[in-house]
Amino acid sequence: MDTKQFNAAMKKQNYIGAGSEMHLHMHEMADRARKITSEINNSYHTMAEIRGLFSELIGQQVDEQFGLFPPFYTDYGMNIKVGSHVFINSACCFQDQGGIEIGDNVQIGHQTVIATLNHDLNPEKRWNMIPAPVKIGNNVWIGSHATILSGVTVGDNAVIAAGAVVTKDVPANTVVAGVPAKVIKTIE
Repeated sequence: MDTKQFNAAMKKQNYIGAGSEMHLHMHEMADRARKITSEINNSYHTMAEIRGLFSELIGQQVDEQFGLFPPFYTDYGMNIKVGSHVFINSACCFQDQGGIEIGDNVQIGHQTVIATLNHDLNPEKRWNMIPAPVKIGNNVWIGSHATILSGVTVGDNAVIAAGAVVTKDVPANTVVAGVPAKVIKTIE
């Protein structure tokens, strides 16, 4: 299985059986991601060098306005899509096998977690996984320590408060906060 085939299967939200070809591909790609993120995280790099390494990690060129403060963690890398003028603050963790799409002008706070896989609830099948993408609209601000779970879409101009756990879609032009996150304000 190659990355293109894997990403196509993830778009269809195909079930990932433990030990399957898809699961083995995930482990191979995790080695690749660890190699590149180790380079990003373990020595000083200029912002231009970080942009180059991050572009290699995700398989697409990021723009000159892209910013990343290491460390950064991901266990796949090749299913992250980044718009223009995106900033990712330090110690973020992206589990991107199921797909992460980030719009334009997005700010992501310290230690944000974006997860795109869920495990089967049946204890006998718990090692199996179910992917679902996370989509983040334009002009979104995600506060520090937020967690966004699989299958969530965040609407344009939304704000996710620090520490929020987002389990459901976030409407455009709203502020969400809490565990689980709920709309607390509309942005005029």
